[in-house]
Amino acid sequence: MSDENKAEQPLEKMPLPQVTFSTFVMSLASSALVHLGEVPEPETGQMMPSLPVAKHTIDILAMLQEKTGNCLDPDETQLLEGLLYDLRMKYVVKNK
Repeated sequence: MSDENKAEQPLEKMPLPQVTFSTFVMSLASSALVHLGEVPEPETGQMMPSLPVAKHTIDILAMLQEKTGNCLDPDETQLLEGLLYDLRMKYVVKNK
């Protein structure tokens, strides 16, 4: 299927990525970005900022970091640390 045809498909018809810890964390981070007002909501294309929901999602990522401790491989650890840093900095800027 060409990229052009994929773009025309509704989101619910598009194939989903394999579920891994990294894709799960990226999904949460994407949600946080939507609620920070950094990117539009995928289904509507509208900006949907909500700082309390963004903070809640960031807190979920922080809890995952704490609970997974030494169980992650180095790439997963780096991904989670980097996402948390970036999201926290964006939250601080938005919350001023």
